[in-house]
Amino acid sequence: MKTDLNENEDLSTQIAEAIRDAIVEGSLIVDQRLPSEAELCEKFDVGRSTVREALKRLAAQNLIRTQRGASGGAFVNRMSFEEAYDQQITTSTLLLSMNSVDFETACEARYALERSCAPLSAQRRTADQLATMRAEIHRQSQPGLTDEAFCASDVAFHRALVDGAGNPVLSYQLAGAVEAMQPLMNMITYTQRDRERIVDLHTRLADAIERQNGGIADQILNELASYTVDMGRSRAMTPKTE
Repeated sequence: MKTDLNENEDLSTQIAEAIRDAIVEGSLIVDQRLPSEAELCEKFDVGRSTVREALKRLAAQNLIRTQRGASGGAFVNRMSFEEAYDQQITTSTLLLSMNSVDFETACEARYALERSCAPLSAQRRTADQLATMRAEIHRQSQPGLTDEAFCASDVAFHRALVDGAGNPVLSYQLAGAVEAMQPLMNMITYTQRDRERIVDLHTRLADAIERQNGGIADQILNELASYTVDMGRSRAMTPKTE
């Protein structure tokens, strides 16, 4: 574990990064107990408050957990893809909003990633995942459904499609695209979109997945991407009213 610190940079951040790197590299393994606070203070030549701040940073990233008692201390956490989803979604949402990513760039990334899942989902989707897609299509068809509820249903539909690929790494990578990018894009375009058109595209997409036709599913996603981009452009050209 790297213990040399740069006095001109935040010490707790450097300590957290050193421990994180040790976990990533395998020097510290899952469920292994970290050195005590006193040992870390000696190792990094810093005060206890600095070490505690570093441990708080690691806990916030879900990399470690703390236990009390005689056998307690800080331990390397066993992470799962599901537990990491929320952090991925939050990070993606912040990146998208803080860096002012334009609509077409977000759309291009989101559908390029999802299209990579379509052939796999067509072959691997479960009956429950297909049933979720059908249920969300039915929900989207209901009269009086609010814009926000339609957006939420849209997310649930595409999430079922992504998870149908049966690949947790892809699902994790797409969490940011589907759960973060898509709601932002939906809220931009829902006032312009024809719900009947969206429901039709979703129905055709679910049909292709049910028939295990990944090629057709990919084509429909491409059509949906083009339609979404067109709606975004249409909104951008619409004069704003006070």
